[in-house]
Amino acid sequence: MVEECTRKAFQLLPDISGAVQELCKLKAVGPATASAILTAGAPETAAFMADEVLESIPGLSPVQYTLKHYLLFLDKIQNCAEKLNKADTEKTWTPHSVELCLWTWAVADRLRLPSLQSLSLEKSLEKAEAVHDGGADGPRKKQRTE
Repeated sequence: MVEECTRKAFQLLPDISGAVQELCKLKAVGPATASAILTAGAPETAAFMADEVLESIPGLSPVQYTLKHYLLFLDKIQNCAEKLNKADTEKTWTPHSVELCLWTWAVADRLRLPSLQSLSLEKSLEKAEAVHDGGADGPRKKQRTE
C-alpha cells in the first residue's frame, strides 16, 4: 500500500494537491508529512512544510496542517524562488532550496548565532526586493568577495 500510494503520488506531479491527497491516504500521513515525502523526490516542485519556515512567512501564522494551508505556503515559496531566479542567474533556486534557506535562518535566529546579529531579515528582504524591482538606481552588480 505504501509503495503504491507513493508511486501514484509522484505520477500525479506537478499536481501537488492530488499528490498530497494521495499520500494522505496512508496511515499517520498528513499534509506536512506528505510535503516531506514529495520534497525528497521532487525538490524542484515541492517544499517541506516545516513549522520554522511557515512561521517565517508573513500571513501564514498560526500554523495549520491542512492541504489548503500547504498550498498557500507552497505558492509563496514558489513565488520567492521565481524572484530569486530572476535576480540571481548563477544559482537555480527551487522551492526546496528556498525552504532550506528560510529554515536555516529561522533556526540560526532562534539560537541567536553571532553571525546573524548584524543582519536583519527584514532589511535583507527589502534589498532583495529592490534589486528585483530595479530599485531607485537600477540593479547593481554583485561585488566579488575573496
